[in-house]
Order: sequence, then C-alpha cells, then structure tokens
Amino acid sequence: MTAPTAAPAAAPHLADPDHHPSFTRGVFLGEIREDLVFPFPEPTAEERESLTAILDSFRTWADDTVDSARIDHEGHFPDAVRQGMAELGLMGLNIPEAYGGFGASTLVFSRVFGEIGARDAALAVYFGAHQSIGIKGIILFGTEAQKQRWLPRCATGELIGAFCLTEPGSGSDAQAMRTTAVLSEDGTHYVLDGTKIWISNAGYAGVLTVFAKVPVVIDGKPKQRVTAFTVDAKAPGVSLGKLEEKMGIKGSDTRTITFDGVRIPVEDRLGEVGDGFHIALEILNSGRLGLAAGSTRGTREIMNMAIAHARQREQFGRPIGQFEMIQRKIAAAAADCYASDAGWMLCAGMVDRGGVDFSLETAACKIYASELVFRTASEAMQIAGGIGYSKEYRYEQALRDSRINMIFEGANEVLRALIALMGLQQPGEELKAVGKAFKDPLHSLGAISSYLTGRVKRTLVKPSFTKVHPVLAEEADLVAENIHGLALAVEKALIEHGKGIIERQLLQERMANAAIDLFLATAVLSRVTSAIARHGEAGAIADLEAARLFIPTAMRRTRRAIRALERNADDTVRAVAARALESGDLTVPTPTDV
Repeated sequence: MTAPTAAPAAAPHLADPDHHPSFTRGVFLGEIREDLVFPFPEPTAEERESLTAILDSFRTWADDTVDSARIDHEGHFPDAVRQGMAELGLMGLNIPEAYGGFGASTLVFSRVFGEIGARDAALAVYFGAHQSIGIKGIILFGTEAQKQRWLPRCATGELIGAFCLTEPGSGSDAQAMRTTAVLSEDGTHYVLDGTKIWISNAGYAGVLTVFAKVPVVIDGKPKQRVTAFTVDAKAPGVSLGKLEEKMGIKGSDTRTITFDGVRIPVEDRLGEVGDGFHIALEILNSGRLGLAAGSTRGTREIMNMAIAHARQREQFGRPIGQFEMIQRKIAAAAADCYASDAGWMLCAGMVDRGGVDFSLETAACKIYASELVFRTASEAMQIAGGIGYSKEYRYEQALRDSRINMIFEGANEVLRALIALMGLQQPGEELKAVGKAFKDPLHSLGAISSYLTGRVKRTLVKPSFTKVHPVLAEEADLVAENIHGLALAVEKALIEHGKGIIERQLLQERMANAAIDLFLATAVLSRVTSAIARHGEAGAIADLEAARLFIPTAMRRTRRAIRALERNADDTVRAVAARALESGDLTVPTPTDV
C-alpha cells in the first residue's frame, strides 16, 4: 500500500545547518563561530515585564496551593493544582497567540519551566510533558486544521498533551519500534496497533502525539517508515495501564498506553509518511532545553536550602559554612550553576533567533544540567547531615526527583554519542573525500593540496575569540586552545579508527564531554562579557569570579578527555566488563567466599 498523495506537507527543518551551522559542530573543526554566541541573549523589556507578572503570579499561587511533600506522599496532584495551572494560563504559555496561547519566547518559557521545576519537579513534568513535547509537534508541524482543532483547548488546559514514543523494546532506538499504523483500503484512515510505555501525563491526556511504523511500497519493495500522528486519547481502542510507582516525581501520572485497532483519520497524520523520526528529533531537541532550565533552577533551590543550613548550623563553636570543605561544595555548585544557566540561556537565544542548528547545544545543556542537579542534591544532603536523610526535609525528595533527568528525553549516554557522531560528521566527510583523492592522485592534486594546506593551517594557527571582554583574555585563550586541541585529536582519531569509531563509545564519550565543557565555557565568556558591559567590572565581580572558577576547572577536564583519546585503559575496561558479563558476577571471589 502507498501513502495518499494529498497528505499535508511537513514543515521545513527548523534549523538551516548549511547556512547557519552549529557552534559545537564548528568546535570539532577547530572553529569558533562567535556570531552564534555573541552577544549574550537578554530578555527584551516586554519579556521582562511578562516574566515578572508570570513569576509573581505563580509564586503567590504556589505558596498557597502547591504542597510538594503532600504531592510526593499521595502520588498525584490535587484538583486545585491542575486547575490553578490552567487558570494562570501556564498550560498555553508557548502556544501561539493565534490559537489562544501566550506565545512566549523560548527564553521566557524556559525560565518559567525552571521556576516550576524548583517548586515541584513532578509539576514541571506535567507542564513540560504537555507543552515541551506533548503538543510541540502540532505547533511545529501541524496543518492549520490540526492547530485549530487541538491548540485552543490545549491552551486553556481543557486538553492535556502527551508524547508517545518509547516502547517495551525500543527507547532511544526509535527505529526498533513495533507499533504500526496501517492505511485502510479506501485511504481514509490508519489503523493503529501497539504499546507505548513510560508515558508522562497518560492519565490526564486528551491528545497524544504517537509515533508508529507505516507499511509502504518503495521501488516495488515493502518498507516501514516511522510516521507521526495526533491521536484523540479518548478514541475507541486506546487504553491505559496501571499508574507506575516511581522512585521520584511521584505526582506525575506515568502509565503504559495501548492502541488496539485505533482508527486515525488520515488528516490527523503529522507531516509525510516517513517524517516521524525527524519530527521526534525536532520535538526532543527543543524539549530538552526546558529540562535543562528546570534542572539548573532546581540546583539553585536545593543548594539555597543547604546554604541556609550551613549559615546557622554550628559545630566546634562556629557555623559549618565557615569550614573550607563545605565552602568548596558551595563554590563549585555556584560556578557550575552559573555556567549551566549561561548554557541554556545562550541556547534559548539560538532557538528564538531561528534558522540555527541547535541540536547539539540543547543536548549539551540537558546532559550538564541533569547531572548537575543530581550531584548537587547529593551535596546538599551531605551539608545538611542527618536531617538531609529525613523525609521531614526536602533534601531526600530532591535527590529522588532529580535522578530521572539523566534518563528523560534521551539517556545521557545516548546524547553523548549523538554529540560525538554528529560532531564527527563533517571532519569525517572531509577525510573520506581526501582518501578518495589519494586513490587517484594525478587527477586530484587540487583536493589533496587543499587538504594538506588546511591541515597545516589547522595545526599551526589556533582559533581565537575577538568579542570577549579583555579582562577575560586569559580564560578565552584557554578555551580557544582546547578547541584547537580537540579538533586535532578528532582528526587523528578518525585517521586511526576510520568507520570503526562508530563502535568506540568510550572515545565518543570523551569527545562529547570535551565539546560540552567547551560550549559551556564559551557561554560563560559570553555571559560575563555582557554583564561587564552592563555593570562594569566592579558590578560584575560575582560573574567574573564564577568564570574564573568554572573555566579553568572545565578546561582541565577537557584536556584530560583529549589526552585520553590516545592514552587510555579502554582495552582493560572492555576485558573486565566482558568477564563480569560472561560470569554474571561483578568480580572475582574474595578469599573469604565459601
């Protein structure tokens, strides 16, 4: 069977990498694309006014209504919480005004996401699963009829959205999904069958974005193409599994959704047949930014509690905040939080600008912020001591709630591989072209000469920042030096491993870690430069101190990652892991085992 010819056209790719290439892709080539990261994005006067009104209203309402401990204990939101979110207009925050929403910029939406996440992580999941991913496909790729049908009711909170991608046998590997949507003989509808798991907002949802494989015939051969659909959550054949009992974010409603012969009108398909994988990536690329902002604001919230405790809790005759090991925990979290905020704000500016390939940057922000909030929740618990382990205080809930962020919207390991492999794409293509040229050198002298000239230039000429404030010259040089070092190491790794690098995940991890730190360090340079321009050096002293703590630390990590691309213990790692996997036992018996 073939797809109908009258299908709605897919929206064009939101980014234009050919004309506006990613900053992080440039890093893999040893380039600093300053126009993408300077000047640092600032909210407009109108956005500031809107943010003030939204945040003030939310805080006042949440103080009276949102009891996070109760939500965690009972495992669901009181009706007043969901009603209040709708009445505040938050459920339509990033829906365009033409469809009854607020039409917030990415910068504003992400900041509000952060505020909600700091108040209650499960509430942020409810908010984000609805707008960041649940209905984002309709906003980005829906036809006018689809937008008119769904978005006005989503904006008021009458309908809640959910995103249905993960299956029992496929998570990040969307191509392995088994859910199918088969076109009817008369071409009027699809029949949807399959199961999706871990669906946030499942119990509340009125509209679902569902991904399924559609059988098609291409060049006379049967194929299956991942395709996206909007599905009425109340349609016959849609059923919900039991409420999942989770470690954290207990207030969020997470369930399995099963589709058994669900009829989907052909006009409810999102984009063309086969566009589903691309649509899912676009949704997740932008959705990760809200998660990064929420994680970063959550870091600030839990550490502020720990700081308050460190100021009043006395040991050995003085507050524990006066002890250096406690101060180091606070300082490290402060610098990391400053950098994480800089990262997601810089990336939000890219999204709002339009036409910029921001996929690697949103992945970098999500990875860094999700690991930051879990790490700092643990550090805050350590500062709190015994009370941190008690349910009477928020520390233990923060630790439980924050753990999911490293799995949500692409596991961090998968996102690291994504950053590395996408970053390697252009250098790899260049080397492949040169390899072909060397097979016929007499007819390819121009290509070979161009490559050799470029390689000599890359080796000898280091990139540099020109828009960083002079007071940060030393830090800027440090970042530029590591961008240069990463590019040279990437080229060497590609020459050594060729296509085999696809299977070398430990090398990919190091490249990704270096790229993440380089992006965040650059974001810090941009943010501090902007702060100095507004307030002068004296007024931006806190910004400068954060930069002078974060950048050298991040660049030390980067240098280690680059060195380990050549000198590492990967063979031993594989051997030890293989032995454990084969035996089913972690390590060798001890002399006391009997």
